[in-house]
Amino acid sequence: MKTVYKTKGTCSRQILVDVENGIVNSVEFVGGCSGNTQGIASLVKGMKVEDVIARCEGIRCGFKDTSCPDQLAKALRENQA
Repeated sequence: MKTVYKTKGTCSRQILVDVENGIVNSVEFVGGCSGNTQGIASLVKGMKVEDVIARCEGIRCGFKDTSCPDQLAKALRENQA
């Protein structure tokens, strides 16, 4: 299932997520730090959704309360509901 998540509190504006049978097929960040977001997307490809959430949830970016990985975890959690 492909979904679009509007991020909050990060440089990226959206996250495009494709999940099938609890496995992340692809992730694409719109905006943000290109190298970092591409790296995150590459690392989580093929992972179980719950593993991505466990690893990324709560990560902060500098003085912000959230980060692109944390927003990805929120997008995946929302997608599970």
